[in-house]
Parts: sequence; C-alpha cells; structure tokens
Amino acid sequence: MRNRLIFIFSLCFLSLGFSQEDTEAPKNFSLDEAIAFALENNRTAKNAVRSIEAAEKEKWEFTATGLPQINGAIDYQNWIKQQVSLLPGEIVGQEEGTFVPVRFGTKQTLNATVTLNQLIFDGSYLVGLQAAKVFLEISKNAKDKTDLQVRKAVINAYGNVLLSEESLAILERNLATLEKNLNETRKIYENGLTEEEDVEQLEITLSSIESNLRNVKRLRDLSYKMLNITLGIDLNQNTILTDSLQALTALNIVPSLLLLEDDVTNNLDYRIAANDTQAKVLQLKLEKSKALPSLSSFVNFGYTGNNDSFGFLQREQKWFGSSLLGVSLNVPIFSSMKRSASTQRAKINLEIAKDDLLETEQQLKLQVAAAKSDYQLAIEEYETAKKNLGLSERIEKKNQVKFFEGVSSSFELRQAQTQLYSAQQEYLQAMLDVINKKAELETILNEVD
Repeated sequence: MRNRLIFIFSLCFLSLGFSQEDTEAPKNFSLDEAIAFALENNRTAKNAVRSIEAAEKEKWEFTATGLPQINGAIDYQNWIKQQVSLLPGEIVGQEEGTFVPVRFGTKQTLNATVTLNQLIFDGSYLVGLQAAKVFLEISKNAKDKTDLQVRKAVINAYGNVLLSEESLAILERNLATLEKNLNETRKIYENGLTEEEDVEQLEITLSSIESNLRNVKRLRDLSYKMLNITLGIDLNQNTILTDSLQALTALNIVPSLLLLEDDVTNNLDYRIAANDTQAKVLQLKLEKSKALPSLSSFVNFGYTGNNDSFGFLQREQKWFGSSLLGVSLNVPIFSSMKRSASTQRAKINLEIAKDDLLETEQQLKLQVAAAKSDYQLAIEEYETAKKNLGLSERIEKKNQVKFFEGVSSSFELRQAQTQLYSAQQEYLQAMLDVINKKAELETILNEVD
C-alpha cells in the first residue's frame, strides 16, 4: 500500500513538472505566424467574434417574433371564502323584496389552456427584419476592422521587439569596441604618449553607451510584454521571434502599393458609415410603417375542471373543453401629429448620416494620400539612412586610425563615434518606419495579403 502511494505521488509530481515545462516552453513566431495567432487568440478579436454571434442570435430573436408563438397556461383558483350573490326571494317562493344569498360554482377551479398566436401583417416587423440584417452586417464590419487593428498592432509590437534586439546587439558591439579603445588609450597614456583628456573623452562615450544599454534592456523587456498582450498570451511568456528586422524591411518595400487607386469604398470606416446611413433609411421606413394597420390572429384550446376539494388528479374528475379563434386588426387613426414628428425626425437623421458618409469619404481620401506620402518618405529615408550608416562607419574607422596614429584628437574621434551611433539608430528606426507605414497604408486601403 505504501509503495502504491509513493508511485501515485511520483506520477502526480511528474505530471505537474511536465505541465509547468509546457507552460514555460518558448513560443516561436514569424511575423505572419504572430498575426495569425493573434487573430485567433487576441482578446479583442475574440470578443469581436462573440459580437457577431450575439448579432446572429438577435437577428433570429427578432425574426421569431413573426413566427407562430405557442404558450401554455395553467390557472388554479381556490375561494378561501366563496363569493355570495343575492337572488330575488320571489324566485324561490319568498316575499317580494327579499333576497336569498347563494354561491355559484365550485370552491376550486383548474383551467389549462394552450394558445397559438400568429402575426399576419405588421409593417414595423418587415422593416425590423431588414434592420436586423443591417445590424449583423455592422457587426461583421466591426469584426473586420478589429482584425485589421489587431494585425497592425502585432506588426508594430513585433517590429518594436526586433528594434530593441537590434539596438541591444549594436550597443553591445559598440561597447566592446569602446572598451578595447579605452584600454589601448590608457596604456598609451601610461607610457606618456597621449594626454589624459583622450582617456576622459573615451570614458564619457563609454558611460553614455552603458547607460543606453541598460535603458534598451528595460525597453526590450517591455516590448516583449506588449507583444505578448497583443498576441493574447501570458504577459511573461517566453517568446522567440524568427524574422529579422532587415528581412522584414526588404519584404515591406512594395512601391506598387503607391500606385493603387484611392478607392475608399472598401475601407471599413466607409463601410460602417454606409451601414449607418442604411440604418437611418430603415428607421425612416419604420416610422412611416407605424401608420399602417397591423393584423394578428390567435387560436386557443383549453380544459376546465371544477371541484369543491383538490381532486383534479383523480380519474373521476370531469373536464370541460373549450376553444376560441380570434383575429385582431389594429388601425392607427390619429396620434396628435406624433407619427408625423417621428417621421420628420427620421428624415433629419438620414440627412445627417448622408453628410457624415460624404465627410468620411473625403477624410479617408485625405488619409490615403497622407499614408502614401508617409510610406514613400519612409522608403526614401531608409535608403538615405542606409547610405549614411555606411559613410558613418567609414568615417569612424578612419578617425580611429588617425587617433591611434596621433593625427587626430580624441574629440574628433568622439564626434565620429557619436555620429556613427546616431546613424545606427536612425537606420534601425528607418527600417521600422518602412514596416509600420506599410501596415498603416494597407489598413486604410484594406489591402492585406
């Protein structure tokens, strides 16, 4: 028995260990994999899917109001003290002017009915069916917009992680080079072949690099956490990115995007505004339909049992059936101009929606033009930053050689190093801008691969 318990506890321990290992196992993502994963697991994206499901249920909920409705009812009555009625006395042979108290019916009654209701015609119901479809379309458009926003957020977060990793790698290389230069310069200074200022200049640069390195490490940790939140996974999940910043930049330089027509009718903001206009048209129809008559019918079946005691479950209990068929026609006649005011208000709201749609179209065209300009500028700045980086690297190397040969000063070397570090960061930022600006343009044009 003791050995069996030990065996069971060992299995539990091992299973917990494997479970812990699984949760801490790193997740590898390319950018495309990260986008696909986020569209399935991002919490905002999942809620957008639920909103569509809710809209579909609401559409059926409204549709069902015009379909046959069957309801059952059971009414039980028990006279605690039965009501008394007075009959003229002459009916039973008494003097005229006298009354005889009597009780009608049994003390207890049980009535069971089933009623079928059917809407035959109602203008507001027909308009409501169309409105339910529009509402579902609005939910689907909102889901598509959410997906685009999640996609752009993943691209931005993914790019920020790569930027921090590249920045960290460059700073570490710069730090190693600086430490080597500083050590060599100290030895030269100790031999009396250079001034102390040369050592101090390098120490200032080294201190600045060390400070930047610590800051970038903190930013890297934050960027990973932001990416994990965007992906919809645990904040502290170990995530590994398989794409590089250089490779993504090359893939995202697509000049053909700049040649696309400025057609904004595909844009989701435009489609949502068009949905709103359609909804206002239906609202106007709804107000007008309220002046139409409505027609409905019903039929019910029921049984009633009467007894002075609760014997309704006994076999000898007598039940009396009944059935009723009815039709109801409701004709609006006069509403003190209420319906007219509602119709006029709906017309005003429709005009507002039409102007909003036109304004949205104009704003989107402006945004497309701006996004194209930003994307073209990002490509141009990337090419410029790439050239400047090469020039800065050559200038810095030349100044290193001159410095150790005693031709140039430490101040000139520090200037060349500072220029190189700035060019490195500008190059990294230019690559990230190309990726982000392309994502921005694709989002506005709804041109997603």
